[in-house]
Amino acid sequence: MSRLFLGFRALFRCIGDRDFADRVAALFTTADEPAAAPRPRRSDALTLLAVLQREARFVDFVQESIDAYPDAQVGAAVREVHKGCRTVLDRVLSLEPALEEPEMSEIDVPAGASPNRYRMVGNVTGEPPVTGTLAHHGWQATRCELPEWRGDDEDALIVAPAEVELK
Repeated sequence: MSRLFLGFRALFRCIGDRDFADRVAALFTTADEPAAAPRPRRSDALTLLAVLQREARFVDFVQESIDAYPDAQVGAAVREVHKGCRTVLDRVLSLEPALEEPEMSEIDVPAGASPNRYRMVGNVTGEPPVTGTLAHHGWQATRCELPEWRGDDEDALIVAPAEVELK
């Protein structure tokens, strides 16, 4: 591949891919030249957390101490947070069981089974293949459609904006 063609490919990829651009910029940093400050990045985890906060007040619920509230009041709050969180997860991730077998049924875990799909618990000895009882079917997403971050870099770590009520 010619250097000219490679340069054009790098140029256009830098324009469309921030991670790639940061790696290319690092190549131009010499020992006597200070590295540019890293750009704040908005991670997908923060985007999902922000959506859960905006639509279900998830962070508010988890961050608040519930020790002083009676169980009935906590239960009422949980119902609303649960409904909002489930709506978000259904829309953004569309979750379904990772295994189709019913929980508490006997299943065979094949040799070479992925530890991301199967987690052995209980009296664990040796490696698959093994037979055991399915305690939890696990979850998998059938899609991941997070909203695109459109804020400024300085706000990339904001999960929820401060709310100011005007009089």
